[in-house]
Amino acid sequence: MIELLAQSHAIEPDPRLKQKLLDVLGFGGEEQLDVSSLPPTSRYSDHTSWLKAVEHLLPAEPFDDFFQHVLQQDEHIAQMLVVTKLDVPQEMHDGIAESFFILKGRCTCTIGDEQVTLNPGDHLDIPLHVNHDVKLESPYVIAILQHQFS
Repeated sequence: MIELLAQSHAIEPDPRLKQKLLDVLGFGGEEQLDVSSLPPTSRYSDHTSWLKAVEHLLPAEPFDDFFQHVLQQDEHIAQMLVVTKLDVPQEMHDGIAESFFILKGRCTCTIGDEQVTLNPGDHLDIPLHVNHDVKLESPYVIAILQHQFS
């Protein structure tokens, strides 16, 4: 009975309501980023907002094999915009917490014995003292490479 009453009085919410709620909760897309004061990347970062913020820094296509632009660097963090057509050979970090945030393209990262495929919007933290490499699955990858210093 209550369900019938609820259905008879139901209204369709404003289609903008969902985005407004997500924005208030901090999960909204199209966040306006200022390239002069970027936040650290995380699994909650919006790749389209990041891509829009750095698009003026991207080289013209066709891209060279490797391009890097330092976005910010201080005693705590370094963020680099990277465009690459090259795989990253195996490496390990002892004192730098490294992460990748994919803006465009696809790659597979091998961390120890585990393989992780990354697509646009994916964020991956690389653990310290573990061998890792990156193999491209698309013609190129645009990413934010982030180093956090302890």
